[in-house]
Amino acid sequence: MACSVLSDYCVEVTFLRWTKGTINLKLDIFSDSAGVLATLRDPFVFTQVGIVGGALTWPGGIDLAPDAMYDDVKSDQ
Repeated sequence: MACSVLSDYCVEVTFLRWTKGTINLKLDIFSDSAGVLATLRDPFVFTQVGIVGGALTWPGGIDLAPDAMYDDVKSDQ
């Protein structure tokens, strides 16, 4: 899996079988119920995304499971 930061709180993810798509996190991050995701409102923090154990991760222990992202990307194709 690989990822790259795009504009407007989006991340492009590429899975092992070359399935590629864009995950838009803006609505989740700016939601009233964002919880720990609210930390990602800081653009500097958002751009620190990486991959650990197949999950998108940010400083502070924030992560997104790959299975849900894969399902979202596949449904958009």
